[in-house]
Amino acid sequence: MLKQYKIRDYHFRLVIYVTALTILGIFVIGSAEKSVQNKQILGLILGLVTMTVVSLVDYNFILKFSWFIYLLGVGLLLLIFTPLGYYNMGATRWITIGIRFQPSEIAKILMILFFSYFLSKHHEKINSFKILFASLILAGIPLFLIYKEPDLSTTIVTALIFASLLFLAGLSYKIVIGAIAVAVPSVVVLISMVLQPDQTILSKNQAQRILGWLQPEKYPNTAYQQQNSIMAVGSGQLFGKGLNNTDIASVKNGNFISESQTDFIFAIVGEELGFVGTLTVIVLLLLITIECLLIARKARNLSGKLIAGGIAALIGFQGFVNICVVTGLMPNTGLPLPFVSYGLTSLVTLFAGIGIVLNVGLQPRRYGQEE
Repeated sequence: MLKQYKIRDYHFRLVIYVTALTILGIFVIGSAEKSVQNKQILGLILGLVTMTVVSLVDYNFILKFSWFIYLLGVGLLLLIFTPLGYYNMGATRWITIGIRFQPSEIAKILMILFFSYFLSKHHEKINSFKILFASLILAGIPLFLIYKEPDLSTTIVTALIFASLLFLAGLSYKIVIGAIAVAVPSVVVLISMVLQPDQTILSKNQAQRILGWLQPEKYPNTAYQQQNSIMAVGSGQLFGKGLNNTDIASVKNGNFISESQTDFIFAIVGEELGFVGTLTVIVLLLLITIECLLIARKARNLSGKLIAGGIAALIGFQGFVNICVVTGLMPNTGLPLPFVSYGLTSLVTLFAGIGIVLNVGLQPRRYGQEE
């Protein structure tokens, strides 16, 4: 389970990047909602401890329990639909077992681990109908459960992570191109159908978010959060208005952005730290993603490559979607910004994921070594 590793193989740059981004997030969270700042500091401490411990555990040992990991992820998602589920703001996305946490955040990491094992075991037949169908069924179960919470945004990001793992495992370019050829017009058709009155494809809340994005002037009550976040980001200009400012013209101070410490934390970064602050967040997210991909490239085996690549996809896609939502490039989805948004479940699980990536990095493929 534990091995002797070389300190030179420990990717301290990755640790510095995630810690710096989290600390930046803590300062901005404190400005957005002071009452939860100490909890996020606790999350950073727990995350660093978790990351350090996990980074020293051989990921190949963890993957021996892959089917248990898969069943654990599905089981946690199923608990949402029991009396343990906690309903809030139109969705049941949390469960309470002594503490309240969000199973879908944990499930994303667990699914990356499981499919890193499953796809590496069957990579020689990855393009066969049997393996592809089995993979789609296995991925479809947790995706369906997440969708039914309902949590469309997490469903989309988790599906993108799964697609990335398939691609990294060696999925044929012909299948990839075919899937894209089907997906793009399907999205166009879906949007056109959502625009129809009395549609039943999406829930009323989900449909209104898309309509509010496409036609904000017709749905001001739905679009106001996103419109105000765009205003906040733009008002920060180059250097922002400063953390904890008392500017009467501040969008945050006027309480025009609800739950600004979570999904719309990037709007607070833009308003209070300006273009420099938003660029810093984007660069750090990009550096973390690139570092994970570099570790994936040098991984000792395919499962290690898939783990590091999967975590890179998680951070990259989720960060991209969150920033697009805040800046009005996508419909409001309710997705946290990795390492920046308030939320202990998301923060600690992300640090755990980084810990596994660090362990992959501690076991690089040496020159002439077989995968």
